[in-house]
Amino acid sequence: MMKGLLVTTVALVIGSGSAYAITVKKRIEAPGLPPIIWAMAGGFCTIKDWHPVVADCKETKEGEVTFRTLTLKDGGIIKEKLVGSDDTSYSYEIVESPLPVKNYKAKFSVEADDRNQDRSVVIWEADFDANGASDDDAKKKITDIFSAGLKGIKQKAVDAAGDQGSGSGESGSEDKK
Repeated sequence: MMKGLLVTTVALVIGSGSAYAITVKKRIEAPGLPPIIWAMAGGFCTIKDWHPVVADCKETKEGEVTFRTLTLKDGGIIKEKLVGSDDTSYSYEIVESPLPVKNYKAKFSVEADDRNQDRSVVIWEADFDANGASDDDAKKKITDIFSAGLKGIKQKAVDAAGDQGSGSGESGSEDKK
C-alpha cells in the first residue's frame, strides 16, 4: 500500500509541473528612466504606437476583465486578456489568435538598468505551447514578434532622448523544452 501511495504522489508531482513546452524571454536597453519608458510603452494598448506589425489596438472591458484586440497590418486579429499589472509591468494571456501557440501567458515589464542609471531595461517574456506548428517554428514566431517590438520601443526612446544609441543592447532569448 505504501508503494502505491508513493507512486501516486510522484505521478501527481510530475503531472502538476509546468505545462508549457516553450519559454521565450527577450530584453533590450533603452535610453530613459523606467517611468519615462513605461509612460511611452507600458499602456496595454500603446503597443500600436511601437510595434511595427500592429495597425490598431482597441481596449474593452467585459465585466471587470480588460481585453485588447490587436489588428495586425496583415489583417490578422489577436485578442488578449489583461491578467495583472503594477506600476511597471503587466501580464496577459492570448484568448484568440492566428499565431501557432496555445496556453500563451506573457509578461511585459520595464526596470532600471543596473549598469547605467540613465537607461531602462524592457523585458518581454512568454510561456506557451506550440499549436499547429513545431516547437521551433512557434518559438521563432514569438521571438521575432518580441524582437521587432522591443526594437520599436528602443527607437521611440532614442528618438525621444535625442540619443543616437550605442548598439542594440538586445540579448538572446532563453528557452526551455
